[in-house]
Amino acid sequence: MFYALAEHKVDTRGHTFEHILQDIETLNQRALKGELHISAVSIHAYAYLADKYALLSCGASMGDGYGPMLVTLQEPPPDDDDAIRAWLRQKKIAVPGLKTSAYLALGLFAGEAGANAVVVPFDEIFGFVSAGKADAGLIIHEGQLTFADEGFRLVLDLGAWWKNRTGLPLPLGGNVIRKDIPTKVRSEVLAILKESIDYGLSHRDAGVKHSMPLARGLDIAKADRFIGMYVNDFTIDYGETGRAAIREFLGQAAARKLIPHAVEPEFVE
Repeated sequence: MFYALAEHKVDTRGHTFEHILQDIETLNQRALKGELHISAVSIHAYAYLADKYALLSCGASMGDGYGPMLVTLQEPPPDDDDAIRAWLRQKKIAVPGLKTSAYLALGLFAGEAGANAVVVPFDEIFGFVSAGKADAGLIIHEGQLTFADEGFRLVLDLGAWWKNRTGLPLPLGGNVIRKDIPTKVRSEVLAILKESIDYGLSHRDAGVKHSMPLARGLDIAKADRFIGMYVNDFTIDYGETGRAAIREFLGQAAARKLIPHAVEPEFVE
């Protein structure tokens, strides 16, 4: 998404951008404190940020029929929602953060069955489960492509479950901008970031190569496949489907009291 911006391929209209690379839960926590002007955040975290931040209409990561996965080294339960929930009640689950969309999706699926969770940095979950410190892991990022190589077995794909339940993609991440930034500047930032995303998708090979230092063991083909899962048409603009997915996701969360109150997303257009 930010290859063109980082490599000065787009006009920044006189603005200066400092690129800060951190995991999503760290960014969620920093945004909760209002530290960052612009940030990637989990859509789950946005429910707690909507007073301070608006969503940019570009930059989404949506899982359209795929998404965060529950995996285990044990014998998985039968492929049945009730059986999986019963199994989860007996298990400790390593999760990548309590404000991640993956954790909220788990809550929507499992309710109290998913409550026995321990927070582990996303890139340490495989090792944590392998060491016997948890029975299952909730994986995000490239682990969705590599879990079988690590000897893990799939319990549930939450993106597939959500798609079957709602017909919508699972909203995972988005870009937000602080509301105390003037409206004109917010619109300029949106245009700059959209140009960067458009450029990256139009110069895909260069964009993928730019990302490879962060690929955590993926070869270039798997990195390209993973990027394609989460940088696509939804990333250029949520569209009506993406907007509906956010409203449904946060609406169900509010109805189940998994977030403090109902949230009406505010988009910078």
